[in-house]
Amino acid sequence: MRRVSESRLPAEEWMQEALDLARRSLGFASPNPAVGCVLVRDGAAVGRGFHGYDWLEHAEIGALKNAGKNAKGSTAYVTLEPCCHTGRTGPCTQALIDAGVSRVVVATTDPNPVVYGKGIEQLRAAGIEVNVGMFQREAREINDGFARHVRSGLPFVTLKSGLSLDGRIAPAPGTAPPGAPVYLTAESSRAEVHRMRHNCDAVMTGINTVLQDDPQLTDRSGSPRRRPLMRVVLDSALRIPLDARLVRTAKDDLMIFCAIAPTDRQRTLEAMGVRVERVDPETAPAGNAPRRPGDPARRAGVSLGQVLKRLGDLQILSVMIEAGAQLNGSALGGRHVDKLTLFYAPVFLGPGAVPLIQDAIPGPLLSGSPRVDCFGPDVRVEAYLRDPWA
Repeated sequence: MRRVSESRLPAEEWMQEALDLARRSLGFASPNPAVGCVLVRDGAAVGRGFHGYDWLEHAEIGALKNAGKNAKGSTAYVTLEPCCHTGRTGPCTQALIDAGVSRVVVATTDPNPVVYGKGIEQLRAAGIEVNVGMFQREAREINDGFARHVRSGLPFVTLKSGLSLDGRIAPAPGTAPPGAPVYLTAESSRAEVHRMRHNCDAVMTGINTVLQDDPQLTDRSGSPRRRPLMRVVLDSALRIPLDARLVRTAKDDLMIFCAIAPTDRQRTLEAMGVRVERVDPETAPAGNAPRRPGDPARRAGVSLGQVLKRLGDLQILSVMIEAGAQLNGSALGGRHVDKLTLFYAPVFLGPGAVPLIQDAIPGPLLSGSPRVDCFGPDVRVEAYLRDPWA
């Protein structure tokens, strides 16, 4: 076993390493949580592990195997409360007890009601010292999707958008050629978006975005993943072109939700590797805002609530919405969004440009203080609208 350091490091640094291991789980662990574990003895790491769904072994088991006999008397730094029940694998609590681990430092309790608090109790009952709460916020953020899904059956929904300083997401209609992407944000912001896609199970958009931009919506982060990123399109009348890039690149990773009876077009799409499912229509405008005189008639859209429930049933833990004003408004107005991530570019597009949301929405929506950071010239603002761990 190679030791990273023979000197004693602060406990916070070992937990930071465990968090880094948990982040390596992203893309591999879903529909299980992403977890990292480091075993430390005599001031040096003796075992490390992180979880991947297909590998069966939980992070603690991997770290114990990595440590071997050196696990006895060690401290385990683990990002999520060790499980205490038998599922696809045996309980990690018992494995830690049997290995003779003397102390366990847990970043956060497990949101799963089957485990919540019970794993910690079992360790303490065996005489193991347990400390809870170190870097809790960071640990929970890694598993927001798992927490939301295990408690509600629904995926954790992030609404992401790039926009101008005056709150516009695209130039005025007709000023940009169809199918030609308009990038408001810098390359560094776009790279971050692909990292965000990698950490999600699905990305969702509406048919109007497909018709205007012809996107691919793929994960181009370069990081490996266990399941392909599911690309989801809300297309009530099934208008998606057969030569759209989404359709041409479909390999059982494209789902289209419509609100019409089966047609020859649906059968053609399915023969091309597209999954088409019908859900009930939802005709009420976002936030119940009335249609103004002169506004075009609005098509009946699919029920976003039903779509999210169906995705949850398919063990999709997290969804990122990358869409236009209509779907953004429906998602926010229907209280379907858990987190907002907005990339502001240093430009103004003017009042004729496309707004972030089409209709007025009920407010206020924020449940906590926003987090602000920079990507090149852009400013990213992130804020939770609902705490999936509450």
